[in-house]
Amino acid sequence: MEYFGYLASVLIGIILGLIGGGGSILTVPVLVYLFKVQPEYATSYSLFIVGISAMVGSYRHYRLGNLKLKPAVVFATPSIISLLLVRNLVLPVIPPILFSFDGFMFSKDLLIMVVFAILMIVASVSMIRKTHGSNIIAGTKSPNLVLIGFLTGMVTGFLGAGGGFLIIPALLYFANLPMKQAIGTSLLIISLNSTIGFGGDILSGVELNYKLLITITSIAIFGMWIGTTLSKKLRVQNSNLLLVGLCLLWGF
Repeated sequence: MEYFGYLASVLIGIILGLIGGGGSILTVPVLVYLFKVQPEYATSYSLFIVGISAMVGSYRHYRLGNLKLKPAVVFATPSIISLLLVRNLVLPVIPPILFSFDGFMFSKDLLIMVVFAILMIVASVSMIRKTHGSNIIAGTKSPNLVLIGFLTGMVTGFLGAGGGFLIIPALLYFANLPMKQAIGTSLLIISLNSTIGFGGDILSGVELNYKLLITITSIAIFGMWIGTTLSKKLRVQNSNLLLVGLCLLWGF
């Protein structure tokens, strides 16, 4: 199964490079089902893998002129705050077993995976709407990026996902960024959220398999390079359809 996991790691990077989000939502299921990592620890692994991969991708987009710092800072600041609150104050107090009924135990790990399944279905719907949705309207009022950023941080903190499926629409329809700039800016926000969240996990004493972590991250970075290169040539809508299928597959 590990060989499929390495192949999926390349796909994570490719999707992140293509559309600035979505690849991160595949990371935890890949870690859990293909590398047999416990779900709670998989969220920490995911933060590092996604954070470093997105950092590389955001630099490449910066070189291409597709990165806007102002909306990134406005979005990332509340997102980082809520992320740290969730990972340091909320996750630690959730009991290992939430409830049991007639021999069935609903555990903390099961809760994480159930929320992940729901999130993937929501993400697939979001991508469908983004693929077939309306164009950006010039002159739209500035959004409350602070509120959206705060909500994205909560998602990232609980699930270890970058929240790109929330960030991209916000930057498109509220910050009025063109698609390519929304992709580059999203990668910067994801990298900031994920790497700072991972740093908080390390400070709290989370123990990880660094050999596995570095291996998957390196493969994902290679995929990121492929995805960023393809993003110059392919329409984003085509990659969205691929992500929709993957999200629905993992969700169900």
